[in-house]
Amino acid sequence: MKESHLFYTPDLPDGMLELPAEEAGHAVRVLRMREGDTLTLTDGQGTFSEARITLASAKHCRFEVVRQWKDRKLWQGGIHLAVAPTKNMDRMEWLTEKATEIGMDRLTLLHCDNSERHIVKTERLEKIAVSAMKQSHKAFKPVIDPLIPFSDFIRQPFEGQKFIAHCYEPDEEGADSHAVQHLSGKNFLGDLLQADTDSVVLIGPEGDFSIHEVQEAIHAGWTPISLGESRLRTETAALVAVHLMYLAKRQVR
Repeated sequence: MKESHLFYTPDLPDGMLELPAEEAGHAVRVLRMREGDTLTLTDGQGTFSEARITLASAKHCRFEVVRQWKDRKLWQGGIHLAVAPTKNMDRMEWLTEKATEIGMDRLTLLHCDNSERHIVKTERLEKIAVSAMKQSHKAFKPVIDPLIPFSDFIRQPFEGQKFIAHCYEPDEEGADSHAVQHLSGKNFLGDLLQADTDSVVLIGPEGDFSIHEVQEAIHAGWTPISLGESRLRTETAALVAVHLMYLAKRQVR
C-alpha cells in the first residue's frame, strides 16, 4: 500500500496556498510530486485539507484546496506537561517526539533549583513536534512554551487538575528529614485523573525538585502524585505522565 504523507501548513487559515519551503522541498525534490498530484495538509490546529498541486518547481509548491474537514482529538480535556529540561537535549527531543505521537496539547519547559540546563532553544523541539505530528497523522501540534521559572509557572491561573510528581517520602531520613516529614502522602496519578478535565503534571530535573519547590507547589494548590514504584529518569517520568493522562482521557472514535 502506498504510504500517505502529511504536510504542515500553519498559514493555511490565513489563505497562504503554498507549502513552506522545507515542506515544499520534501514534496517536490524528495517525493517527486508534480502538478495535479494530491496533498493532505494540516494546520496543526485541528484541520485537515485535501489539496491539488498547481505548481511544482525547485523552490515552490503551490496548491488549491479541494476540501477541508475538522479532526476530532483522540482525548478529552487538556494534556499539559511541564518539565525541567534534561542536561542532554537528546532526551528532551526524544520526549517531545514520543509525547506528540501519543497525544499532548502543551509542553512547558521549567527552570528549577536543581536544573542543569539554563538555556533552551525551542526551535529544534518545534521541528520535532511537527515531524511527530505528521508521522502519527494527527491534526494537532502541541504548543511548546519557552523556559519559565518554576515559581512563576505554578502561580499562573489554571482551571483543572494540577499535579506535581516528586520522589520524596514523608518518612524519609537524611539531611532534609525535618522538611520532608511535613510533606503529604502521594497517590498514583492514574487513580486521580478525570477524563473530561484539563490536567497538568510537573516533572522535575535529574536531581528532582527541591523540597522548597515541592512545598511551594503544594501550598499553591498542586497535588503531589506518584508515577509508580520505579524510580524513573526525567524524560521517562514525563512520558509516563503523558501516557497516563492520555489513557484517562482517550476517546474511541
